[in-house]
Amino acid sequence: MSIHENLLGGPPPTHLPDDPGPREMLASGASPVEVAGKHPTSSLAWAQLADEAFERGAAVESYAYARTGYHRGLDALRRSGWKGHGPVPWEHEPNRGFLRALHALARAAQAIGEQEEYERCSQFLKDSSPTAAQVLG
Repeated sequence: MSIHENLLGGPPPTHLPDDPGPREMLASGASPVEVAGKHPTSSLAWAQLADEAFERGAAVESYAYARTGYHRGLDALRRSGWKGHGPVPWEHEPNRGFLRALHALARAAQAIGEQEEYERCSQFLKDSSPTAAQVLG
């Protein structure tokens, strides 16, 4: 039996394909704006933009960046066979951009008074990856 086998019969974990370009650009000091411009499908770049905007008090801007990263991530998840639910493990590094964007969306939604969206996104994060919810929370 594999250690990744789901004994409860739910969907298998979704593992996004690795796209090291954006991650390597960010690690080498490129700005998230530059990375998002060259890799617009990268949830990681949009999540980083959302984090930076939030840190400087621009919650609406953070919300917009996070929503973009979230939707880019949903597109990637669907292309990888995700059916709208099931685990998206934090432990698989390519999933982290989506999970960070989802967290950023919840945080920004709360900051602008979108309580229902905050609750939905927070629950989605916990359901997708309890580890991500703990690490990012």
